[in-house]
Amino acid sequence: MVDKQSGQVICTWFCNGKKHDFRLYKESKTRNTSKIEVITDSGYQGLEKLDANTQMPKKKSKKQPLTKEDKRKNQELSSQRVINENVIAMLKRFKIISDRYRNRRKRFGLRFNLIAAIYNLELIQ
Repeated sequence: MVDKQSGQVICTWFCNGKKHDFRLYKESKTRNTSKIEVITDSGYQGLEKLDANTQMPKKKSKKQPLTKEDKRKNQELSSQRVINENVIAMLKRFKIISDRYRNRRKRFGLRFNLIAAIYNLELIQ
């Protein structure tokens, strides 16, 4: 999770192996207060049921293409999500999440949180 205003990493959660982001979110038991607005990508389908204050882009189907208003809203949401994607790209420069992790799995969480703390510290300075 990334703070929209400051761009700082707020919360991290990970697991062993491959797991879908939304499934990982559900298993993390991290819940949002009603004051915070959540902006996600379309991979989090069903999050509206868990959190009412969620915005995600509308998907098209074969029978219902997107209207111009839907496309405009999707573009607006993606421009707000760019902050999150840029933070992920900055964290990938450390190679811990872009390459295969070949060290002890027990220490992955500690190392990733330290990298997130270094990133947050760079933003402050």
